Amino acid sequence: MSKLVERFISYVKFDTESDAESATCPSTEKQLKLGNFLKDEMIEIGLKDVELDENGYLMGTLPANTDRDIPTFGFISHMDTAPAFSGKDIKPKFVEYKGGDIVLNKEQNIILSPKDFKELDCYVGETLITTDGTTLLGGDDKAGIAEILTAMEYLIGHPEIEHGIIKVGFTPDEEIGRGADLFDVKKFGAEFAYTLDGGRLGEVEYENFNAASAVIEITGRGVHPGTAKNQLVNALQLGIELHNLLPVNQRPEFTEGYEGFYMLDSMSGDISSARFSYIIRDHDMDKFIAKKEFMSSAVELLNKKYNNVLELKLVDSYYNMREKIEERMEIFNIARDSMIELGIEPVIKPVRGGTDGAKLSYMGLPCPNIFTGGHNFHGQYEYIPVSSMEKAVEVIVKISENVGKR
Repeated sequence: MSKLVERFISYVKFDTESDAESATCPSTEKQLKLGNFLKDEMIEIGLKDVELDENGYLMGTLPANTDRDIPTFGFISHMDTAPAFSGKDIKPKFVEYKGGDIVLNKEQNIILSPKDFKELDCYVGETLITTDGTTLLGGDDKAGIAEILTAMEYLIGHPEIEHGIIKVGFTPDEEIGRGADLFDVKKFGAEFAYTLDGGRLGEVEYENFNAASAVIEITGRGVHPGTAKNQLVNALQLGIELHNLLPVNQRPEFTEGYEGFYMLDSMSGDISSARFSYIIRDHDMDKFIAKKEFMSSAVELLNKKYNNVLELKLVDSYYNMREKIEERMEIFNIARDSMIELGIEPVIKPVRGGTDGAKLSYMGLPCPNIFTGGHNFHGQYEYIPVSSMEKAVEVIVKISENVGKR
């Protein structure tokens, strides 16, 4: 498994942060650098029909090693990292964890502590890969890529494990909600797939949020504050007023499980004009629709009050894949049962986010989601236990074996 860690460390050296403001695909040219690196590696380990297209989608095939009739399926991860935190010049640290606080960065007093992240207590005696406190780590989803390719290399080196045709796919721009937009499902040629994009050891998921983005452009009227009475329309103040209309208990920091939320994602502007951006999430479709309607009604209320100075752009991003996976629950069951065979307790819970698998499931490629082993994605406190990555490789291999037994 040393090659697994070596792979992961080599991948995180690539800055692959995606950019939601870009209209291109991939949204950042630097994602193609990792794509070309992975393409060469896939060919080197023995995958066939390896191709990186102009949009940054990378696919390859592990041919079947049996004549038995086995469904073609695949494994998918994404190459980009979240723009929420810097992914440039990542300097991973290896920690033999003995409990207590981990000083990630002494100069900046950045500490990874079980007081804040209680899951750390589960990994006493384990080797952890952490950040140096100045960047994210990139385990989301470069750990998934490393685990998939390590498993494929293992299968190639162990022909006694019978398997059918296995497809491998790596996508750009998942972190900005566009990872599956130009994914060629027909070309991929799989009946179903698994995304390796989950968190802690044992996670296996077939539910995710319904998701939408809401952007409110506010046009104010700038007037000197000394003569502002009955004339000034402060765009920033209107944005705050809108925000205060939304239910406080439905912010992400106050929700869990199946509870949805409104999240103020960014805001910018001045007195004359402002832009407030939100993401809206809920697992339940009726509640999701109600949240969007509430946002629309809040904007409408302020437009009546301030003479139509707010403009709302509300766009659906993806939907709960549960509706599609439930039609093919045997796919999910293979992953769950494979974990049980390996002595891993399945952690079955809804994804409080999205994966490429959500859109792909609606595009005709049902995709449950499997753990990579990482924690605290998208920030400086991200870490991943090496043993969890190793278990993910074992699960991929076991799934590949068990698909052939169904």
